[in-house]
Amino acid sequence: MTNTKKYHKNYTEFRDTYQLVLPLNLEGLIPEDESVRLLSHILEELDYSSLYKAYSREGRNPAIEPSLMYKVLVYAYSQGIYSSRKIERACRRDINFMWLLAGNQAPDHSTIARFRTGFLKDACEDLFGQFCRILLDSGEISGENLFVDGTKIESKANKYTFVWKKAVGKHEARMQGQLEQRVSEINHDHMEQISFSPETAAEDLEKASVKLLEKMQETGITPVHGRGKRKSRIQKDQEYLEKCLERQKRYDTHKKNFRGRNSYSKTDPDATFMHMKDDHMRNAQLKPGYNIQIGVDSEYIVGVGVFSDRNDTNTLIPFVKQMEKTLGRKYEKITADAGYENEENYLWLEKEGRIPYIKPLTYEKWKKRSFKKEIGRRENMTYIEEADCYVCDQGRILWHVGRKKKTSATGYESLQEIYRCEDCQGCPHFGGKCTRSKKGKQLYVSKLLIEKRELSLKNILSPEGIRYRMNRSIQVEGAFGVLKQDYGFTRFLTRGKMNVKIEFFLLCMGYNINKLHAKIQGDRLQKHLHEVKTA
Repeated sequence: MTNTKKYHKNYTEFRDTYQLVLPLNLEGLIPEDESVRLLSHILEELDYSSLYKAYSREGRNPAIEPSLMYKVLVYAYSQGIYSSRKIERACRRDINFMWLLAGNQAPDHSTIARFRTGFLKDACEDLFGQFCRILLDSGEISGENLFVDGTKIESKANKYTFVWKKAVGKHEARMQGQLEQRVSEINHDHMEQISFSPETAAEDLEKASVKLLEKMQETGITPVHGRGKRKSRIQKDQEYLEKCLERQKRYDTHKKNFRGRNSYSKTDPDATFMHMKDDHMRNAQLKPGYNIQIGVDSEYIVGVGVFSDRNDTNTLIPFVKQMEKTLGRKYEKITADAGYENEENYLWLEKEGRIPYIKPLTYEKWKKRSFKKEIGRRENMTYIEEADCYVCDQGRILWHVGRKKKTSATGYESLQEIYRCEDCQGCPHFGGKCTRSKKGKQLYVSKLLIEKRELSLKNILSPEGIRYRMNRSIQVEGAFGVLKQDYGFTRFLTRGKMNVKIEFFLLCMGYNINKLHAKIQGDRLQKHLHEVKTA
């Protein structure tokens, strides 16, 4: 039997009959309380002049109006859609996206990708700041209490593209040690005066290689290659120097890309290898990622920072400065966890007239009985102010013997007092719980840090401080929980710090609009803090 049915690229030619469905206007299909309506209304109020500056006045017009494209991207991120191809598919199939496009053709995935990584570069933070200022002016954001926290999100880079600072230094030192010996042999064999210094290694190697090439031309030695041809001694030396030059340039590139870090990824030099909370293999594997900082006020994300640091200590000051510059407002009270505690942060907050609510680094340990048994710790010793000394659990005295300056990664210098026990011999805890040093027990104490820590501890133990700490746990840690678990955002789709920052600004913009929508529908507008519940 012959199959007479024909197939066409245009499926409407099958001539199947369908009933005409009304209404043709999408307006009637979108519920009145749908979040896409709120998103469209809010984003219409923004000033897109910074976005339009990215476009050239010459040439053809963009396929879709930039402000409309921004709406599509923000709505996609608010719905947990991050891939440009999935966003394109949603624009063709989802009625909410179709309504947002207002009759315009669905953008191609390449158009979406170019817009996200190219045109939003200088405008994304400005648009985010404008929305936060709208919330601030309407009283939806308090502008008084800032809750800060950070998390680590995996980069798009391959997890096996690591470069370690220690390994680079070891291989470079080994190569340069071999080079110094080889250069002395070259000078002896070819009667040359080639100099080599590790500080100017690449420059010296380049000069030496050129010098040997010139000598080969003067003596009429032609370089040979291939099987059955014996290379001259001077050619072998010249090729060795060329290989070392190539390696030295690679080492120099690595050292330039470290930028104060101990590692980076070859496919995303801005990403640092760090421990992630999602450790499925339970082997503490390091993965390339970014340290993401956010500031939350009244449950809304008001600041975003992307850092390559593995810890939060040195991120607080630059993050708060950039956030307040974008928002146009200074926060008086800043609440953060123990990861942000250091002397530099305390002094900066005091200088700026801020009130710190930062938990001391050992605050949770102080609550445990086992902490009292750690007799080698300063907190478990008695300080005698008149004599400026510490007395340990066994009655031994640690006298003040000197001072030293300690410089942090940011260049801040802290002054530390040194206390040392005169004689630890015969102490039952020597070599065990207290110290194993032959010089005896030593303490390095920053009196300024202790003073500021006690002030912050007093702040967090006050009724107001307890309320702020509870709200920090609910608001900022809750925001990360929603972004990573509910929205499924656990890995970036783009490479480079700028592109990563754009992605996270879009995500936070979508989060804020969803939060505003939820508060409107739940009659919770202008509720800034949760109350402490008592039994």
